[in-house]
This record gives sequence, C-alpha cells and structure tokens, in this order.
Amino acid sequence: MKNKFLHIALIAIATCGTLTAQNKKLAKGTKQYDNYAYVDAIKTYERIFAKGYKSQDMLQKLGDSYYYKGDLTNAAKWYGELFAFVPENPAEYYFRYAQSLKATNDYAKADQMMIKFNQLSGNEQRAKLAVSQKDYLAQIKKNSGRFTLENAGINSEYSDYGAAYYDKKLVFTSARDTGSLGKRKHTWTGESFTNLYTADIGEQGALSNPKRFERGLNTRVNESTCAFTKDGKTVYFTRNSFLEKREKNSKGSTLLKVYTATFENGKWGNVKELPFNSNDYQTAHPALSGDEKTLYFVSDMPGTKGLSDIFKVAINGDGSFGNPVNMGNLINTEGRESFPMVTSDGEFYFASDGHPGLGGLDVFYAKIQADGSIKYVHNLGEPINSSKDDFAYLINEKDRTGYVSSNREGGNGNDDIYRFKENTRLVDCEQAVHGIVTDKETGKPLAGVSVVLQDQNFKVLKEMKTDAEGKFDFDTQDCETKFYIKSSLPEYNTVDTPLMTPNESGKTFVTVEMERTVKPVTVGDDLFKAFGIKIIYFDLDKSNIRPDAAVELAKVLDVLEQYPTMELDIRSHTDCRQTYKYNLSLSNRRAKSTVAWLVKNGIAASRLTEKGYGESQLVNDCACEPTNKSECTEEQHQANRRSEFIITKL
Repeated sequence: MKNKFLHIALIAIATCGTLTAQNKKLAKGTKQYDNYAYVDAIKTYERIFAKGYKSQDMLQKLGDSYYYKGDLTNAAKWYGELFAFVPENPAEYYFRYAQSLKATNDYAKADQMMIKFNQLSGNEQRAKLAVSQKDYLAQIKKNSGRFTLENAGINSEYSDYGAAYYDKKLVFTSARDTGSLGKRKHTWTGESFTNLYTADIGEQGALSNPKRFERGLNTRVNESTCAFTKDGKTVYFTRNSFLEKREKNSKGSTLLKVYTATFENGKWGNVKELPFNSNDYQTAHPALSGDEKTLYFVSDMPGTKGLSDIFKVAINGDGSFGNPVNMGNLINTEGRESFPMVTSDGEFYFASDGHPGLGGLDVFYAKIQADGSIKYVHNLGEPINSSKDDFAYLINEKDRTGYVSSNREGGNGNDDIYRFKENTRLVDCEQAVHGIVTDKETGKPLAGVSVVLQDQNFKVLKEMKTDAEGKFDFDTQDCETKFYIKSSLPEYNTVDTPLMTPNESGKTFVTVEMERTVKPVTVGDDLFKAFGIKIIYFDLDKSNIRPDAAVELAKVLDVLEQYPTMELDIRSHTDCRQTYKYNLSLSNRRAKSTVAWLVKNGIAASRLTEKGYGESQLVNDCACEPTNKSECTEEQHQANRRSEFIITKL
C-alpha cells in the first residue's frame, strides 16, 4: 500500500472482434494493470514480450508497472525498450524514463530525456524547475554529507517504511507476515498487506523488539503511516477504505483514506473516517503540525496539480475540520508529492519526484513562514537521498536524530527504515540586499528616491523610498536569484538596475547612480561629455550618416529640443589617409551632412554652424605625413573619423 502514493490509472486497451490467444493474454495483462495488479501484469506482459510480441501501449504499461511498483531499475529497462521501439512518446514518458535512468545512475541520459520533456510539456512546473535548476546535481552535492546514516535494525525481507513517535517508541508500517493475515497478498506489490508495528528506541536511535501494534487499529486489509498527538490519545492513520464493508471506487479499486482513532480505557477505538475523504479520490499519509492545529496529508482530490499533492486542513477547537487547502506550486508539481512531516518551528519535509533529484522520490526541505507561506525548497542531498526511492522522513528536532525509508541497494527488503543523525544543519541561503542612490554627476546621495525590488518577471516584491542618506534596505532575499531594482525621482532619469545575488549567504550592496533629465550646461561644453552621447563616426572615405550615428544624432536632437535657444558648432574630422587637401574637403562634407540631418529633423539652420578640420586634430598618434602611410589599425583610424558638437550659445 505504500506505493509512494498515488497512481492514476491509464486508459485501458480497447479490443473488438475475435481475439487471438496472444491478444487474450494482452487483454488479461491490461485488466491486471488497470486494477493496479502490477505484479500479475508484469508477469503477463513479460511472457508476451518473450514470445516476440510488443506494442507501444504494452511497453508503456510494462514500464509503468515497475515505475509505480517502485522498481525503477526495471522501469528503466522497459522504458528503454519502449523508446527503442517507438522513439516518439507522450511527454510524461520522457519524465518517467529520466527518473528511472537516475536510479541506474545514468544522469547524463536522464538530463537528455528531461530536455525533451521540457520541449514537449509546455509551461509545466516540473519543466520550469528543470530549466531553472540545470546545475541541480551541484546544488545537491553542496547539501550532501551532513548526515550519518545506517540500517535501523528492525528491517525484514519485506517492506518496512514510515515512522512516527509514540509513547517512547517508534511506530512503523510493515508487510512482514506474522501469521494472522493468512498469507494474504497485495496484487500491487506482491507482498502481504501492511500493518502497523512498534519498535523500542535505543541509543542513537537504534531500533529493536518489533511487535504488531494494538489490534484496535490493525485489520485484515492495509494500515500504514500514522501521526499521534503529543498526549498519545489521538492517532491519524492511513487505511484501505474498510470498516464494516470494503469500499471501492467506480473502477473497482480499493481506496486509501485517512482515519482517526482515540485511546480510551486502555485500548484504541472509536475509529472514524475524516470528513474530507471520498470514494472518488484517495487520501493518505497524515502529519500533524507542532501546535496540532493543522493536519497535512496527501491526496489526488479535485484541485490536485499532479499525480498526488500535499494538502493541509485546519483542526478546529471542537474537533471539526476546515476545508483542505493545496500547499501550492512551491511544494506541489505535476509529479508525486507525498509523505509530509513538519516540526514545531516550521521545518517542512516531504518526498517528491517532481523536483530535481537523484532519482525516484527524494526528500526535500522547505520552511513554513509565520504567515503560512513557503520559503525555499532544498534537496537534502546524500546520504538521505539516493538514486532510488527515499521518503517518510522523521526527525527529532531536539537531538536531530531520526528515520528515513528507502529501497536503495544494500537493504534487507523492498523498503527499509534507516536511522540518521544530522550533524550539520541546512542553512537557508539568504542575501541581505541594501544600497544607496547617488547623483551621477555630483556623487551626492539622493533622498526620497522611489526604489522598487522586482523579480525576474518584473513582479513587485518590495518598494520604499531612500532615507536622508540616500540608503535603502530590502531585507533578506534568495541567493542565486535575478532581481531588478527600479529607481525613480522627479527631474531624474529612471534607472533599472539588474542584480544577481551570489550563491552563498551574505550581504549585497548596490550603488545606483541617477542622471538629471535636464542637465546644467555652459557655453564651450561638449555635448558628448555633458550628456553621455557616443561620438559620431564615419566610414572610410564616406560622409553619409551611418545607422549607428543616426541613433546618437537623435540624442543630440533631443538635447536641442530641450534647450530651444542652444546653438552648436559641429566639427568634423578625418583620419590621415589621403592628402591633406582631400581630407579637409571630406571633413567639410561630413560636417554639412551632420547639419543637414539635424535640419531635416526640425532644427533651424540658424542654430547650427559647421566646419571641417580634416586630419589636423587627430586624437592619437596615427599621422601619415609625409609618406601618407600609417601602421595604425583600422580601429585606430576610425577613432579619428568623427564629429563633435560644441555649445556656442544658450
């Protein structure tokens, strides 16, 4: 029942007419698949494949059967057969193949599959995360090495997973068959139905003496993952929809639901379904907040983004419940999010295959803020995570010991429980973003400037005005994130300053320089220096206005329009090549060409004078006399082919 929650059934194969024996077997496999009987479906499909029959649909279902069963190594094998048989498949299969390849440590090919998934999936959250976290392996490596991890000591040859603290013991889920279940097998996993067990907690979290939990909770079907209140009198747990009768959905599949029970008169009883359960969707894996006022759980109820999402619901003072609320896009993706766990100070842990990870389900950490919002999502790294499924994280926030479940190599059974010690805390990477706004010309600080912090999509995050010293402070922001700071003040040009915060915690100081819209100028000033206009250059032996020169002339035009009484002397120059007389004539043509452009665009000719200086005022050592030759580069000669604009009257 663990199934890493949840699976959505795929469309069955339609058959018609007279079926061959092979097609009958295929239909049988499809029926087993659609009923989640993955163990039986795998046997049927593999027998058909061994006889030489294969189809795209069959290979998809065979790969999916292993994928949902949690056997990603074999899933990779059959998805490989699928893509070899039919190179083009729906987007979701590129994602599943990528996840399965990670389980075999083939990260290079997995990344190739994710690139194709990104191309096909459009504006999907998993695709966005993959694009924004292309260096995810480097980040995971950075988060790794903070734990010591070892087998918890109570694992069997069957699935053992999940963990909850109760009465100084650990309660966990197990498929071990201790006799009373009569060898009943689950067609999904091929193992016995699961029950709740307890184990004694020894030094450094070592577990021993596993025993079946009280009969008041265990039944002849599945029970798993639970959460107890601190007083030990109430439990929330997962069970197949089974009380007086076994309930099924419209497809005949038994559902998972969250139940509650109370401890009275020395035994567990008063078992009830929670009011947000339904026969139309599944709920599972409950977790309690530190103040026990919020219950977190997993579901595929309406409003779910992916195969399974994490929801939260308020527990009211009278024991009633509010309406379930989806945890949102920072947590949930189009993949599987499951096994939530939260500490009293807002450390939120969950398992996901939608966020970039090492393979299968990985354990992630997020921080719940005081206002309920989520900040950061971090992969916990190795050794908590591996290339296989890692989930059901539980931590004692006092001594930083805990447990995690995994089907990694080297375990006892399908899933095993591992104990860990967190030696180094994961520090959220934050940058304190602050700065100052100054006048570009005088260097003096500017007070009252409106400064706005925007994200990379120009969404406003914070806004304020600079203080008397021209300073602003945007508090802490995420590391490795692109921002824009928009600064505006009357009589100054608005400035958009891009900012990329570093990849480690610290402080980022930003200096913003603002220019006056109308600048103080005097007779004799060069417009290029006064207004930051680029020098107007000409091509060799040409006097026409180049496109790039026209852009700069438009700036000159703008200044003349701002100062309607301003008059200019336009001075044109050439490089040294050609004769002195020719260059003088060429420079005169260039000066006249510049004046003509300004007049054509609305400036009175009476405001403009021009003169050509030929090669008499070179800006570098590129003279050609007396040989009319020079060793200078074309770039150096270009610097001399220019026009200047000198203010002669205001």
